[in-house]
Amino acid sequence: MSAVGNPWHRLSLGGKILLPLLALVVMLAVVGSVLWISGVGPRVTDWLIDTGEANIEILRFVAAATGILLFTVPAAFVIIFMELKIIAMMNLRLGPNRTGPWGTLASTMAGLKVLAKEDFTPRGVDVPVFTLAPAIAFLASVLTLLVIPFAPGMVGYEMELGLLYFFAVGGLGVVGLMMAGWSSFNKYSLLGGLRAAAAVVSYELPLILGVVGVVLLAGTLNLGQIIENQAGGILSWYAWQQPLALIIFFVAATAEAGRTPFDYTEADSELVAGFATEYSGMRFGFFFFAEYVNVFILSALTVTLFLGGPHGLIDIDPVLGFFGIATPVDPANIDPGALGPWLIGIPLLVPPLLTLVLGALVWTVKSSWGFIKSLVVGFLLANVLFMGAVSIWALFSFEALMGMIWFLGKSFALVALFVLMRATYPRVRIDQMMNFAWKWLMPAALLNIFITAAAIVIIKEYLA
Repeated sequence: MSAVGNPWHRLSLGGKILLPLLALVVMLAVVGSVLWISGVGPRVTDWLIDTGEANIEILRFVAAATGILLFTVPAAFVIIFMELKIIAMMNLRLGPNRTGPWGTLASTMAGLKVLAKEDFTPRGVDVPVFTLAPAIAFLASVLTLLVIPFAPGMVGYEMELGLLYFFAVGGLGVVGLMMAGWSSFNKYSLLGGLRAAAAVVSYELPLILGVVGVVLLAGTLNLGQIIENQAGGILSWYAWQQPLALIIFFVAATAEAGRTPFDYTEADSELVAGFATEYSGMRFGFFFFAEYVNVFILSALTVTLFLGGPHGLIDIDPVLGFFGIATPVDPANIDPGALGPWLIGIPLLVPPLLTLVLGALVWTVKSSWGFIKSLVVGFLLANVLFMGAVSIWALFSFEALMGMIWFLGKSFALVALFVLMRATYPRVRIDQMMNFAWKWLMPAALLNIFITAAAIVIIKEYLA
């Protein structure tokens, strides 16, 4: 065969080195997958399960805490990108459209830029308090995510007093803001910290009293049980039974998050940047991330208490049963020892084989690309097809995944509402904000509690 017709001779030096290495990796993946599925896998998974039984709660907490910490930063970047795009569209602008596809990496680059800046400590500050304040503000926000059920069985730590824990830990965030304001040795920072303290005294009460009606109806402080009471479709949500509580809670949550029109703690036209005036670099980034994580957390809690949590608009089980489709798989009924080898072996076996097949097809159709380029395209297509097939299967097979999609969809819809409010309403004065909390929200919250309690008594006494 001539050198022109021989594919090996047409490869570059790099291709002649990479192709055998790729073939070796594929061969090892295939052989390893077969060995894993055939006998090695069950032994490894059984050993992990047996070892973890003694410390399962510790392992579960570590896994949940790690997952939550890894989730918060991408969530903040998504919210920042939503804010940039939505406000740009409302102002008839394009918004970010250069960094990444359609500008999707603009918020990520902005966050990395903040973290890369010099972390400067001014003279005269209380250094230990000044340093700890951002960490306390950020961790107080993150720790509240431990008790929020993202989907059935997907909660960091389920406790009977989950709602009480949420408000107790979430209230610590203002301690970080007050520490930042007091330790900065700056009058604008001090005023921002004092405003944050005043806001907690004013808006924490209607925020908590607003959900008392839901607690009376549910009869529990367990967030998982509150979600289960809303199963059955959109008409079962507490938003219809507690519309006044939903409004009170959302307004108070807006003030708690420091969002427009209640962004009084860092009012740039009055206080420069409020409590964060003297901060820069990574410490400012912690405050920056904590604000956007708070927006998601309060949206998630609103979804949990009033909008059905991970439950969809309709009860899907009767619909699946009508078409003869089995009910989604319950993760509690899965045998990890039997399923573990397949979960590890299939991802190692299928993509390499698909890569070779699709790479050969691409090279046949587009021979001018060369084998290496065709193999890269085949690798990308194989992963897209494999992940797409796995996602579709998992979506209709696992209730937790479907619930996660519903939960995140509702939560980010409320986040979009927060962004719309920022682009629409002007900032209120601090005295107007205080008057609104004490003269309107507090009486409305107490009225809602009395009406709900009276309705429960009447229903139990006369309609039971």
